[in-house]
This record gives sequence, structure tokens and C-alpha cells, in this order.
Amino acid sequence: MDFDFTQEQAMLRDLTREFMNRESAPRVVRSLMDDATGYSPTAWQQMADMGLQGLAIEPGYGGQGLGTIEQALVLEEMGRAAMPSPYFATCVLAASAIALGDERSKARFLPDIATGRTKATLAFLDSKLDWTADAVSMRATRDGSSFVLSGEKRFVPWAHVADVLLVAARTDDGLTLFAVPRDAVRTSENVEIDHTSRTSTVRFENVRVGSEDVVGSVDQGWSILEPVLQRAAIGACAEMLGAARRCMEMSVEYAKVRQQFGQPIGTFQAIKHMCAEMLLDVENSFAATYYAAWALDAGAADVALAVSCAKAYVSEASRKVCGNS
Repeated sequence: MDFDFTQEQAMLRDLTREFMNRESAPRVVRSLMDDATGYSPTAWQQMADMGLQGLAIEPGYGGQGLGTIEQALVLEEMGRAAMPSPYFATCVLAASAIALGDERSKARFLPDIATGRTKATLAFLDSKLDWTADAVSMRATRDGSSFVLSGEKRFVPWAHVADVLLVAARTDDGLTLFAVPRDAVRTSENVEIDHTSRTSTVRFENVRVGSEDVVGSVDQGWSILEPVLQRAAIGACAEMLGAARRCMEMSVEYAKVRQQFGQPIGTFQAIKHMCAEMLLDVENSFAATYYAAWALDAGAADVALAVSCAKAYVSEASRKVCGNS
């Protein structure tokens, strides 16, 4: 079995890295951290022109029809460059959910997401802050052929710039996913430690949505949300992997040039051990992330276990590598 990336995947990684090095250099990231929107609309459109927004969207809706591995390659490079962007919210969360929904929703949203015209996000978390179906308490009350949404969603990524929010709400016999325009709700941005990733609290005050705004089927939202959350966990692992790998590279580069007692500190055994442990954590994170991505695309029986293992390992390994760098 060949575990190497294909020539096309390697080319995608290299082109994305070249773009990120140019458009997400440290000075650019620092300026965007102080920007009101928090991202570069110019870079966003350039990414769409490169086909990155439509990477995993079906060709019939303007995308390339690629899989989780290719999307993870892009996200790893974005994490490596710490790029502030609504890409994760739009392309990993929202587009993935819409792609698992009904044909009407696909035709309505996916072409504009692929071209960069539409930014979207997923509003899932309620007051319990738990990523499970039972934790969703916000209700959608049926009123004739419409539904009325009232309540609050927490930590909604990039809601302040999204055009559309996909909202998980409880209906009579399950969860339902609704597409809600941002101008129908009130958003208040949260104060975050990480200024490269913006989240908001979103308040719904008797927001009326029609049956045409249902993504998928009424009461069947969890069948969409569960695989979307798995894809999101893989995407987050890819971002953390990219950040950890870059921190490791910077540490090794520094150890080669920093002099102490007349020699590079990289010649000292303690520093060698630290760098070796970083490499071990990064390579294990790489294996866990891309196996989970493969498992999701292949529909493997152990996909849930693979995603959980990757999330548990990579989050801790990334924290350790970045903290020790």
C-alpha cells in the first residue's frame, strides 16, 4: 500500500504553502488581528480563484469534488501560517453540511461558496457547550408552514462576517438544520485569546424561517451534523498539526544558530532530546490526522474511533510542541 501523497496532492500542498507564505506572513497576520473583520477579503477571493473554497464541493455545483485528505492539506498549511480566515467555518462546517442536505439547498448555496461570493458558518453550541445532539436546547417552533427560532447560540465561528448561518435547532422529533441570513439575527463578537479566529454569540428573537430554509429534512439534522463534526475535528487536527510542525521547524532553526559556550545549542544533548520529542509528536500527529481523513473518505468502520484518537492526541501534542518551542 502506498502511503505517500499523490503528485496532485503534493502540488496542492506546495501551491497552498507558497500562497500562505506570501499572503499570511507574520506582519500580515498581526495587522489582521487588529482589523475589524479579522481577515483579508482580497486573500479570500484569491483562494477562491485558486479553487480552494470549492475543493470538496461536487463538480456539478462548481467545485472540484476532492476529499477530506485534500482539504486537510490546505488546512495544515493554513495552520502553519496562522492564517486568519473564515475558510474553516465556510468550507469545512457549512459547505459540508449543505453537501449532505437536499438538492435545493445545494443548488442555492454551494455554487456561491465555491466562487467565494458567500461566506457561511455553523451555529451549533447552546448554553451546555457540548458537541452532542442532546446538548442542543434551542427550539424551532412550527407555525403553519414556517418555523420560529428563539434563543442563543454560543461561540459561532466567524458569524460577524458570514452571509448565512446554518442553525441547529430542536424540532418535534429530533434536530433540524436551518439556513438563516445573518441580517435576521443579532451578533456580538466574543473577546478571544486567539485573535486569528473570531467567534460570536448569536441571538435569535422570533426569527421566522420557511420550509425552503430547511437543510436536509425536518427532524433529521443529526444525520448531517455528526459527519460534519467528524470532518471538523479532522480539520482542526490539520490546523494544529501545521502550527506544531512550523514551531518545531523554527525551534530547530534557532538551535542551529543560537550560540552558547562557543557552540550552537543544538549540539547539547538536552536540546537534541527536546527537538527529537517534538519530531515524534509531529509525526504521530501527522499519521493520526491523515488516517482519520482517509477513514472518513473511505467510510471505514473505525472512522469514529480514528477521529476521536486524532483529536485527543493531536490537541495535546500540538499544545506541547508549541509550548516548548
